Amino acid sequence: MIQISARPRRRPPTRRRRVRRWSTSAKVIVGGAVFLAVKAALDHLVITLTVLALALTVAGLLIGRRIQRRGRVRARDVLRLFSANPHRMNPDQFEEYLAELCRRDGCRQVTVVGGAGDLAADVLYTDPHGRRGLIQAKRYRTGNNVGSEHVQCVNGTYRDAHHCQHAAIVTTSAYTRDAADFAARVGITLLDAHRLEAWAGGNPAAAPWN
Repeated sequence: MIQISARPRRRPPTRRRRVRRWSTSAKVIVGGAVFLAVKAALDHLVITLTVLALALTVAGLLIGRRIQRRGRVRARDVLRLFSANPHRMNPDQFEEYLAELCRRDGCRQVTVVGGAGDLAADVLYTDPHGRRGLIQAKRYRTGNNVGSEHVQCVNGTYRDAHHCQHAAIVTTSAYTRDAADFAARVGITLLDAHRLEAWAGGNPAAAPWN
């Protein structure tokens, strides 16, 4: 009996995946481009940093001017909204209010300096006559009069500490007899609620420097 052996099955030919490899010339081109880009960046680093610094400086100046303008707008809003009744203001608003009155009447270099360690100065300014002046603001309720100790404090600092030629205290209330007597002796100007109303109303004689 003749045995017929089965033929082995042939496996289908496998497709070889072609791996794309960069040629040596392509590698040289890419490497050269990267090298030139890095070199250009390093060569112009000083110029780039200089331009960036100038841009930041200009941006800072613009932001500073905008903040200053907003501060002035707020002060004018305070003057317009509260000029009829300063008792509605808080102490900070009252200081801004007095500073805006100074600007309105032609003062220059008006600065609000009130706060801790202000040495009895809330507003500093140069009046229309060219003299340096100081205002201490006392937003008190009616009946709470300003005492002589505040006048003494202003008298002790406005010349030596702030280099001013005259000083005034402005209040929404009034002054004690001792405060008025001492102020008259040392030449400190006192504005009570009535004189403040006259000054805000446009009477130049009621201003602290007159």
